[in-house]
Amino acid sequence: MTPEQSAWFAETFDALVENVGKAVLGNEHVVRLALTAMLAEGHLLLEDAPGTGKTSLAKAIAATVQGTHGRIQFTPDLLPSDVTGVTIYDQGTGTFEFHPGPIFASVVLADEINRASPKTQSALLEVMEESRVSVDGVSHSVGRPFMVIATQNPIEQAGTYRLPESQLDRFLIKTSLGYPDRASTVEILAGSAARDRTAGLLPRITTVAVGEMAEMAAGVHVDAAILDYVAALIEGTRTDPQSAVGVSVRGGIALVRCAKVWAASRRRGFVVPDDVKELAQPVLAHRIVLETEAEFAGVTTQGVLSRVVAQTPPPVVRVG
Repeated sequence: MTPEQSAWFAETFDALVENVGKAVLGNEHVVRLALTAMLAEGHLLLEDAPGTGKTSLAKAIAATVQGTHGRIQFTPDLLPSDVTGVTIYDQGTGTFEFHPGPIFASVVLADEINRASPKTQSALLEVMEESRVSVDGVSHSVGRPFMVIATQNPIEQAGTYRLPESQLDRFLIKTSLGYPDRASTVEILAGSAARDRTAGLLPRITTVAVGEMAEMAAGVHVDAAILDYVAALIEGTRTDPQSAVGVSVRGGIALVRCAKVWAASRRRGFVVPDDVKELAQPVLAHRIVLETEAEFAGVTTQGVLSRVVAQTPPPVVRVG
């Protein structure tokens, strides 16, 4: 990545953050994480109470990159075909025609994903991993960019299904929007006459350019010492006495991919240890499974990961 490319990437990234921030006030860090997930070609899981702006975030990102937006309200009676689409026989032509579901969009909001049955949730596994849907033995690409922003309500758990670890591992980043600060809340209330703050957003980049940015970020240099640091962190989550299952190799790959985008957004063509530290919690914490006794004692995965990061010294010398 050349210095000129790094400068253009950072300027474009900041412009995207600013544009999305017009609709999602007071959450710049979360917006940066969401855009990092998109440019790393991954997906985002938001665990938040209702009314915190999750739908606005998804619509604002789609509008900013000149893409399409889809929303799926997950309910216990939702079927896999309601997500992926269905093949219907056309009597006029005598052929079967595929009718795509709402998953065929640039940014898809999977609202309250844990309310659907495991069978319906599993319909997302293939498309989130491979960006394609298989219906009746035929594969259909969902295009590029493609990002799923799934939400969970941490307050109301009645009638929900816990996401299996294999599905949690598909999400590149897990974070929370939370409530905005006082000044942002006042600004939101002042504009309450506008029911949709994303309606007036203009695109700042095309979907083709998003793909180019993703390829550019993939070329960011990661020193062997940084890779060894990431390996030490994920090994630390496996050996921690309060951890039943640590971070997989896929989790380590996710951290490296996100660190590359994060470094590029800071005008650097190389990853530094601070990039890894800043992203460790949102990228790795949801991939840890606690021991039963530790969970009952009130231990959190965030606490385990914080301890592992504190006990793992970062590299101070380049390897190559």
